[in-house]
Amino acid sequence: MKLTVDALVCEANGVCVGLAPEVFELDDDERLHILMPEPPAELRDKVRHAVRSCPKAALTIEE
Repeated sequence: MKLTVDALVCEANGVCVGLAPEVFELDDDERLHILMPEPPAELRDKVRHAVRSCPKAALTIEE
């Protein structure tokens, strides 16, 4: 699994951060950073849920 964010689409509303704070982070300028672009197996279900929950569909998973 590999995660990417489309910075042009992301509105930094933080849904993903709330669901998987180990993987996603918003900086002081409200830009999303992926802390673990290739999350370990134990976080993958949580990450999939966070990606599906993004209101702007700015996150992508490559399996």
